[in-house]
Formats: sequence, C-alpha cells, structure tokens
Amino acid sequence: MKFKPLYFYGAIAVIVIITLIVVSESGDTENTKPIDVTSEQKLPDDEIHNPLKSGESPNKDNVSEGFKHKLEMLEKSIEENPKDTLKIREYADLLAAAHKKDKAIEYYQKLLDLNPGRTDILFSLSFIYYSSGDLNKAEAETKKILSFEPGNVNALYNLGAIAAGKGDKEKAREIWTKLVEKYIDDEIWIRAKNSIEKL
Repeated sequence: MKFKPLYFYGAIAVIVIITLIVVSESGDTENTKPIDVTSEQKLPDDEIHNPLKSGESPNKDNVSEGFKHKLEMLEKSIEENPKDTLKIREYADLLAAAHKKDKAIEYYQKLLDLNPGRTDILFSLSFIYYSSGDLNKAEAETKKILSFEPGNVNALYNLGAIAAGKGDKEKAREIWTKLVEKYIDDEIWIRAKNSIEKL
C-alpha cells in the first residue's frame, strides 16, 4: 500500500482542529499558568530557541531566518511548478502557522481549484475561519466537507462546536447527542459527551 500525503495532512488538520475546539470549549483556566521561560527551564542555545529567551511573542522581526528561507524556497518552487500540490499545501500550512491567514486561504483555495473534493483542505479553511471568529465561513466549509463525506464524525462534531460558538446551544446539543447515540465507546463519543456536559 502506497503512503498518500493526502491522508497524512488530512489527519494532521483534523487533529489540530479537534485540539483547538476542545481547548476552546474547555473554559477551565484555573490551573492554566503561562510558561515562564526565564525561570528554572533551560532552552537550547541555537538559532531557533534564542528568540524565545527574550520573552517576546513571535513576530516578523524575530522569526528565524530558516523559517523565512523555507517560505521563500516554497514560494519559488510553486512559481516554477504551480500544480505541485504538496508544495502548495506545505506553503499554505506554513503561512497559516505564521498568522498570514489571508495568504494561506489564497493558497488553500488554489488547492481546491485543482481538486474541490480535498476535505483536508476544507478542514484547514474551516479551522482558520473558526480561529478568526468567522463562524459563518467556518460553518460553510464544514458543510462542504459533509457534502463530500456525509458521515465524517469530525466535521459533524465541528458543526456542533460552531453552533455552540454562535450561541445556539440547543443545536450543538442536538448534533453532539446524535454522535453520542451513534458512536458509543468511540473517541468522538467521549468528545461529544464532554462537550454536552459543558454546555
């Protein structure tokens, strides 16, 4: 069986989306403390970790040269071969991680133009919109996923999270209750059950 990057990237996108939804839904901040990098912890003394010692958040002034170089090389590679979906995906993911969401969306859209059925890309777009607070667009992308994969439990769960984010707790409860009833003892059952309890 040949390894397909589509499944790998799709799994990564699903894990990221699920993690963020669960974290954003948890609401427990009592035991959450910011990490104090200056205390007893020792970071490696290299190009990647040196900016972290300053205590500043990552920004365009302290992003490592290696990261900038990687972005430039990917952009050049895409210009030379605009249909290289692996490079486009990697570039879009890096842009999203660098908080360049508009540009990331542009490249994710290029992937969808080449293959509209890429649910992994739709998950990435849904995540960007959800994390930006644009719940209507997040919902639209999630519904596209369900149009290709009606039984995708992660998309169904996310639809409930989006409904909860919009304040429609009854709709969220309805979606998650269906997941709990249908997927007993599955991972999605646990997440949906926990989310219902937090409503």
